[in-house]
Amino acid sequence: MRHLNPWESKSADHLVLSFEGTFDSAAPVEDELGPFFESLEEYAGEWMPDVVSGKRVRRYSRDSVWKALRERRVERVTFLGLCRTQEPALDMSLSLSLPPLSPELSALIHIDSLPLFAGRAPCERLMEMFRAWALRYPPSHAFAHSSADNQLSGSPSFGRDDETVWRDGFDKVYELSWLNVFGSRLVETVGRERVLTTPAHLVEELPNGSVLLVLRPTPADFASEESRVAQARAHVHLRPELDFDTVLRTLRERSAALALVEPRFHPDLAPLLSRLPYEFAQSERQQKIAELNAFQPPEPEEWLPSALPSDVENPERVLSDYDDLSEGLVAVLHTKVPSIFEETPESLTDLDFYFWKESFPTRYLRDLIDSHTAPALGAYLGRTLVRRLGGTWVPRQKLEESQVRVGKRVWLPFLRARRYMQSCEALLDYSLTQFFREAERHRD
Repeated sequence: MRHLNPWESKSADHLVLSFEGTFDSAAPVEDELGPFFESLEEYAGEWMPDVVSGKRVRRYSRDSVWKALRERRVERVTFLGLCRTQEPALDMSLSLSLPPLSPELSALIHIDSLPLFAGRAPCERLMEMFRAWALRYPPSHAFAHSSADNQLSGSPSFGRDDETVWRDGFDKVYELSWLNVFGSRLVETVGRERVLTTPAHLVEELPNGSVLLVLRPTPADFASEESRVAQARAHVHLRPELDFDTVLRTLRERSAALALVEPRFHPDLAPLLSRLPYEFAQSERQQKIAELNAFQPPEPEEWLPSALPSDVENPERVLSDYDDLSEGLVAVLHTKVPSIFEETPESLTDLDFYFWKESFPTRYLRDLIDSHTAPALGAYLGRTLVRRLGGTWVPRQKLEESQVRVGKRVWLPFLRARRYMQSCEALLDYSLTQFFREAERHRD
C-alpha cells in the first residue's frame, strides 16, 4: 500500500505537533488508548491517517492499531506509524514507554502543509484534540508549530547536551510555539498566576492543572511581524529575566531566514539545482536556494576546436571497451538511478543528483573511483553525446584524450568525468548535465 511521504514534499513548511503525556500501563491497551484515537478521529479532519504501519502496513482501523502495537512491542517500548495515501501527506508516530520505564505516551506528527491551517476551523479542531489528550493523558509538555521555525529554535535540546535533555526535559519555557500545553509541574515552576495572565489568544487552565496556551488564532502567519511581537511579548512575560528586544530580534532573524526565496538557478543546471534544497532541513532550504541562485559553474573546458587523430590500432575493439565500461555503470546503478538506461540529458541529471546526494567522492576509495567509476562515467557520458547529439567517437590510447565529435568541436568526456569525481564540490562545478548542454549548444 503506497502512502505519501511529507519528507518528499516541496512544501516550504509543515505543521509539527508533539505530545508527551502519561498513561496507565497496567490497563488493557485498547481501553487506555481508545480515548486517544477517539479524539484523533473526531478532530483530525483533513489530515486523518488512513494507513497504520507495524511490521505490516494496513488500512487504518482500531484493530489495525492494536495489532501494530503488539507486533512492534519489545521489552520496554512499543510504537507504530500512521500516514496517509491522499494529500495532505502525514508522518505520525506513537510510542509507549513501558515498565520498568516510566509509562509515557509520545506522539510526534508532521502534517504537510502549514497553509492547511490558515483557517480557523482546522485550528480550533486541533485545539480541541490537544485539550482532550491533555485531560486524559496528563502531559509534561506539548506543542504545535511551524516545523521549520521549530528547527531554528534549537528544539528539543535548546543548546543542552543529551544527558541534560534526558534528565530535565522541558523544565522551563525555552521557547513558545503557536500552541502550547504546559503540564502542571511546569506551570508551578513558572508560577500559575504568571502563566494564566500570559498575553495570548487563548489561555485556559485545565482541571488537572495543565494550561493550554495558544498565541494566535492560526499558525500560518507565525513569521509575520505581528505574530513575532506577540510571541516575544508572551515569552518575556513567562521568562521575565529575558530581554524583550533581544528575543524579538532573534525571532525576526528566524523569520528572515525562512522568507521565501525565488529560485533563479543557472539555466543549464536548473533541473539539478532545483532538487538540492529539499535534501536539507526545512529551516535551511531558503538559504540554500539563495546560495544556489548565486552559484555560477565554470564554463566547460573539456573540448578542442579540432580532433586529435585516433592513434589506436583497433578502433572497433576500443569502442567495444567503452561500451563495456558504460554498461558496467548501468548494471551497478540501475536500481538507484532507473533512468540510466535511457542515456538522456535527464539521466545525466539523475546521475549528478545521485552522486551529490551520496557524497560519492568522499565515501568511496579514491583508487576505486579513479580506476573504475570515473572511466565508466566518461564512457557513459560519451555514449550519451553520440546517441543524443549525433556525435562520433575518436578513440585514443590515452583515455582522457578520447573524444566525441559534435558539430565543429570535439569533447573530452573522460577528462570531464575525472574532474567531476575529484570532490563533492566538483560534482557541481563539472556536472554531467552542464557538459551535455554546452555540447548541445555547439552541435550546429
